Amino acid sequence: MASAAEQLASNINFGAFAKATELKNRIWFTLGALLVYRLGTFIPLPGIDPTVLEDIFRQNQGGILGMFDMFSGGALSRMTIFALNIMPYISASIIMQLMTAVSPQMEAMKKEGEAGRKKINQYTRYLTVVIAAVQAFGIAAGLEGVSSSAGPAVADPGVFFRFSVVITLVGGTIFLMWLGEQITARGVGNGISLIIFAGIVANLPSALASVLELGRTGALSTGFILVLLIMSVCVIYFIVLMERAQRRILIQYPKRQRGNKMTGGENSHLPLKLNTAGVIPPIFASSILLMPITVISFSAGTGPEWLTSAASYLGRGQPVYLIMYISMVVFFAFFYTAVVFNPEETADNLKKYGGFVPGIRPGKNTAAYLDRVLTRLTCVGAGYLAIICLLPELLISKYSVPFYFGGTSLLIVVTVTMDTVAQVQSHLLAHQYEGLIKKSKLRGRRS
Repeated sequence: MASAAEQLASNINFGAFAKATELKNRIWFTLGALLVYRLGTFIPLPGIDPTVLEDIFRQNQGGILGMFDMFSGGALSRMTIFALNIMPYISASIIMQLMTAVSPQMEAMKKEGEAGRKKINQYTRYLTVVIAAVQAFGIAAGLEGVSSSAGPAVADPGVFFRFSVVITLVGGTIFLMWLGEQITARGVGNGISLIIFAGIVANLPSALASVLELGRTGALSTGFILVLLIMSVCVIYFIVLMERAQRRILIQYPKRQRGNKMTGGENSHLPLKLNTAGVIPPIFASSILLMPITVISFSAGTGPEWLTSAASYLGRGQPVYLIMYISMVVFFAFFYTAVVFNPEETADNLKKYGGFVPGIRPGKNTAAYLDRVLTRLTCVGAGYLAIICLLPELLISKYSVPFYFGGTSLLIVVTVTMDTVAQVQSHLLAHQYEGLIKKSKLRGRRS
């Protein structure tokens, strides 16, 4: 069966794509939704001077503002209605996943099936609104106290300005959350991931132009730019190789006598990904470590002396910063893997349906075996994430290379592209299966 499916998948071509009307409609819907998102990233908030914001983000492009501006596709630097992007929803989703692992009530709700999943999704939406409101109020209050050589960022500060900013930014986040759900249901791929993907890809040309500008001014040599481009291609290949890597654990099911028929006795595989945590560890680690640098840049040296000294040690490219960054990436890789995969629950499910790992007793022994295998895989996966994030971090600190050539951005772009292509292939495969079934039915009627 697997070989037939692989053979059928290998025969997928543009002719099959042209006949898949439903798939084409899904792709057009996805492109239209992403176009709406990109248009929204150019609608500015009222009462803000864009010239002042441009100066501020130019001064803080190496901090957390630059990283989150990358995720928002430039919407944060332009301070548009989508400035918060979909990040509050992602934070709420991560918090809810952590709660399901910590809270017995949430864990019981998760086991209720579809009804429990709907409740958790509803709680996630409520939490998204709360997080977005807090972040929007912080942005509004922060903008009122920010100024540059061109003047203050807000022309008319006050209660009305803060209220309008909070309502607009929260509404933009809720709209993007709804748009992402619509892409997932009616389009191709995961809508939330595609929104972040579109923001990063949209600014890749400008990032490449800035690198070429550094080469024109002499800040970067031509040879270094060529090495950077070749290294980016190698990093992409390495990401694809590691993201597709998995450990397949053999699962056997015993034979059972049902009447005169013998059922069961089949073999299957339990795939364990090498990088179960995905892009969560680099995002969390970057956010936590870049916060002190951004606070110091806003305070402009007016804070206490110990804060300035700490910021010098936590500067980009400093040994203390790099050690803490890699340590946090490794920690979050293990932590998030433990949240999303429960070996005991998996072992109980296998035992319930009669499955077992050859040579391993069902129950606690199987859980211990899965935990041991997953720990070894996570060690390799955490090392892979550390390498992907460390090398571009050195380039950003030493040569002012844009964030878009960093490990986190390339990791997001490559993984989302792989998932979307896989979904397109599955739709094409399902369409060809439907065509074969229809042909077999017609032949059966004729005979």
